[in-house]
Amino acid sequence: MLAYIIGVVLFALGICVSVALHEAGHMFTAKAFGMKVRRYFVGFGPTVFSWRRGETEYGLKWIPLGGFCDIAGMTALDEVTPDEAPRAMWRFKTWKRTVVMSAGSITHFILGFVVLYLMAVTMGLPNLNAGPTVPVLDSTSCARPTLSKEQAEAQANAPCPKEALTPAATAGLRPGDRVLAVGGKPVATWDEMLTAVQATSGKTVFEVQRGTQQLWLVVDVPKVPRWNGENVKEVGMIGASPKMEPPTVQYGPVAAVGATVSFTGTMFAETAQRLVQFPERIPAVVTAIFGGERDKDTPVSVVGASRIGGEAVERGIWVLFFFLLASLNFFIGVFNLLPLLPLDGGHIAVVWYERVRDWIRARRGKAAGGPVDYTRLSGITMVLVLIGGAVTLLTVTADIVNPIRLQ
Repeated sequence: MLAYIIGVVLFALGICVSVALHEAGHMFTAKAFGMKVRRYFVGFGPTVFSWRRGETEYGLKWIPLGGFCDIAGMTALDEVTPDEAPRAMWRFKTWKRTVVMSAGSITHFILGFVVLYLMAVTMGLPNLNAGPTVPVLDSTSCARPTLSKEQAEAQANAPCPKEALTPAATAGLRPGDRVLAVGGKPVATWDEMLTAVQATSGKTVFEVQRGTQQLWLVVDVPKVPRWNGENVKEVGMIGASPKMEPPTVQYGPVAAVGATVSFTGTMFAETAQRLVQFPERIPAVVTAIFGGERDKDTPVSVVGASRIGGEAVERGIWVLFFFLLASLNFFIGVFNLLPLLPLDGGHIAVVWYERVRDWIRARRGKAAGGPVDYTRLSGITMVLVLIGGAVTLLTVTADIVNPIRLQ
């Protein structure tokens, strides 16, 4: 129990640090361009303590959930003092404002990359091909009949007698062979190969890759009665087991760079896919709140992610803990760039709308238009805030009453 609590606290702390660094990304880039940063605080609520260094006030607040960076003149509607006006953010070039507003998300991406790199050189990156995914033989196993659940369980760990020749071994199949086709039907995964073998019988041609050689071996496939979880059914069997890929892959300091870049690309693609599927998974969250089974693919809140992180620490699965932390950083970074107010992506969209609009006006011989009136967007912004709040409430509730748990 203590390990679980420590895991939850560590994961929540990791999220808080990530969000605080998000705001630090805004602050450092704004200062680098000469914008005035009034305040940088970690947390919300009453102030615990603060100090002033130069023109910026730094501090910590009681509720350590995020933070904020107050940049003078983020929009033309923000009030600025006469001495702040020349350095108001809205007066700077479009690209500089874009860099400042995207710096938070970029910080999340850097954090996620650093976490993955450190995993790659220490505990290893999760192997996306872990398990019997590729039809590569590891060893031969007995093609024995199983007539019940108990017999299937007993035989699962029972070794095949050394003197027993299985159909695979008799035909010349060896450990390390990769099966390309069964009976002329191409197979790309172990499951596809298994399905093809179970559906065939008699002399069947197996196309095999052995090193640089491509072989065609004839296997006499027998029909064997097997327990399938519900009843006994005769299926084709050759007596072979798959080569299991390791759950993680560790790299050297140099090789880890390329591996991390590749893994990061995969995570970006999965994050984008999850964002697209996000709305259609909300009904499943509601169902889970009212007692339905919680789908592991439903969205989780910070509460849910922290609980999973706690369970990972409790079971000693630190790879999962840090993988979740990296995943959350990528998700927050991508989500924050969506062109919706009040997200940073919404502000970036407004800035570039002004830039494109003024470019078109200039082509027509007209003067540049004024800054976008954010008050006209307040209605849309409020609706999006309410929707975001409702989704957050739903996911937090589901993570409390019916959380996702590790299997």
